[in-house]
Amino acid sequence: MAHIIESSNIASLDPVQNFLSVPRQRLGVAMAIITGPGPSLRSQWLGEKLRELRTAKKMSLRVAGEYLQRDASTMSRYENGEYPLRRADLVALMTLYDVSDSQQRADLEQICEDAWQRDWWDSHKADFGRDFIDVPWLESRASRIRAYQHFLIYGLFQTRDYATAVITELKFGHESAEQIARWADLRIDRQKILVGDAAPQIEAIFEVSVLKRITGSPEVTRAQLRHLLDLTEQGNITIRFIPEESRPHKGSEGTFTLYHLPQPYPAVAHIETRVGGLYVEEPKASVFEDVWQDLDREAVSVERSRDLLADRLKEMR
Repeated sequence: MAHIIESSNIASLDPVQNFLSVPRQRLGVAMAIITGPGPSLRSQWLGEKLRELRTAKKMSLRVAGEYLQRDASTMSRYENGEYPLRRADLVALMTLYDVSDSQQRADLEQICEDAWQRDWWDSHKADFGRDFIDVPWLESRASRIRAYQHFLIYGLFQTRDYATAVITELKFGHESAEQIARWADLRIDRQKILVGDAAPQIEAIFEVSVLKRITGSPEVTRAQLRHLLDLTEQGNITIRFIPEESRPHKGSEGTFTLYHLPQPYPAVAHIETRVGGLYVEEPKASVFEDVWQDLDREAVSVERSRDLLADRLKEMR
């Protein structure tokens, strides 16, 4: 639904004052069809920031919607992140909400642009699933990624055969071989971010038991560990292990990945569960930073971790 201002006889040159001076009974109603890329973390962030600006002005959804010629339910969907605003609507709302700070305006426009931007993963929404589709975007934008795994090798470090074995086991044989192959292909495609000028710094901490777990077959596991050892030679990748003799630590509640993003985005933690993925933003994401610091204290050095990998490979010959 959209509200259309029927009167054009308004003397003020201020568009906001023009709008606010129109009597409410002189506003008509028309249908508005919302199209766009659908919900994402970016559209949710944009919606949250716009809600904060609107409530700070003590303005209702109805009044804000009338300014955009939208009804209150449409505005609510924008603020909930179901759909991102188009740039022209964002600019209009920043005017309505008196957003004059140039950096704040630039940040909002950047989020809006990113919310509408499409990349290779968008054509694979059906395979990634709604809960996971934001992960490739986070990986592509992060300046630093911190990953803790207590049971498996981190996804961005997996070989194709290891990934296939993991996915096959986790899906309990309920999916076709073709679907499993597509998922494995997409996992490998995500690894393109590991190299290049824009490659993020990645710090990974594993429980040392990951080295001893046979996944797929001894041959598959051996090839995976060799790949992991090769990755330790990359300057942007750090791999460390927590020894079996370590004390109980804060990571005992499960694996997670923490993404540090450039401005204007907050840090985000991602946790995979049996019922779907969870995203935790700042300030709550700081809890995972605290967990990471505890893991960092328990993990052995990079050099010792490389030795553990090499020793395990010798055992498996």
